Formats: sequence, C-alpha cells, structure tokens
Amino acid sequence: MWSSCHPKSEEDLKECAELGKSLNRLSQPTILTLLAQSDEPLHGYVIVQQAAQSPMFGGQKPDATGIYRALKRMEESGLVTSVWDTPQQGSAKRLFSLTDKGRNCLRRWIDALACYMLTLQELRECASYALGIEVPDTPVCSHE
Repeated sequence: MWSSCHPKSEEDLKECAELGKSLNRLSQPTILTLLAQSDEPLHGYVIVQQAAQSPMFGGQKPDATGIYRALKRMEESGLVTSVWDTPQQGSAKRLFSLTDKGRNCLRRWIDALACYMLTLQELRECASYALGIEVPDTPVCSHE
C-alpha cells in the first residue's frame, strides 16, 4: 500500500529521495474522490485537510499550493466548479463542487488506476528479478 510507504520523516526521504513525498499526478483522483464523497461544496482548505487523510497522502499534509493549482486546472477543464463564499466576517473563500464531467473523469480514473496497479506489479517483478529476490505476495514497506 502506497500510503504506508510514504517517507515519515526528512531522514526517511533522504534514504531514497526519488520516492518523493507523494505521487503528484494522483492528486486529481484524490480531489475528485473527496468532492464525490461530499454532499456539499468544499473549501480548498477542507480539501487539503481531507486529502491528508486519504490513502494517497497517508496522514501527511499535501502541498496546499499544489492542491490549489490542481483545483484551478480542474476548473479550467470543467471537472469542478467553484463559487465564492463571502461571509459577513472573515475573508472570502472558494467552494468547489464536482461536475458531471468530473464524475465521468473519476470513473475513468478507476479503470486507469487498475491499469497502473498491473503495471506496478510487473515493475515490482522485474525489479525483484534484477535483485535476485522473490517478489513478496504482499508488498512489504521497509519504513513500517
């Protein structure tokens, strides 16, 4: 499970920096899923907070700027819409909602993620073979 393999500290990250802190490309299905689960529009701040608890980020707060950039791109693509929430007190904030196009996109992500899983398993097998070790039936995370 990817979330259990996130580096848990900067020291873990230095051990193999190429692992990164997250898979940025998977921010989109994470955001779409959070919006699909919600009965009401969500503030960007809430999306960032909930994304941290998603399997993709495994309890680590994602880069808020990256989430906001993804939301902007998704709005430009018609996957989400936003309206300004202008309370009597405090600053105005955007509320994001999923569109029908966004729901269709999330449905396509479900299939794409299945393909990624197969590809990743094949890569695991190739890497294990290259090291001369057996591929564990269940992924083993060295950071647990």
